[in-house]
Amino acid sequence: MSRISELAKVKKCSGEFVLAVNDTMNVLNGKWKLPIIGSLLYGKKRFKELEREIPKITPRMLSKELKDLEVNSIVTRTVYNTTPVTIEY
Repeated sequence: MSRISELAKVKKCSGEFVLAVNDTMNVLNGKWKLPIIGSLLYGKKRFKELEREIPKITPRMLSKELKDLEVNSIVTRTVYNTTPVTIEY
C-alpha cells in the first residue's frame, strides 16, 4: 500500500514539474528572448543599446519581446523622470 502512495506522489511531482517546465518554455519561447536576456545579464541597458547589441532585431520586435518579458516579471522596466524621459531595462 505504501508503494502505491509513493508512486502516486512521484506521478504528481513529475506532472507538476512538467507543467513548470512547459510554462518556462512558453515564456522563453522565441528567437529573440534569450539574446535579450543574455544582453541584460551584464547590467541595465536602454532600448537603443539593446537594439545595437542584438544584430538583425527590429525595433518593433525588440519592443514586443521586452513587453512580454516585463509581463512575465523576467525584466524590469525603470522610467526616469528626466528630459527626455530615460527608460532602462
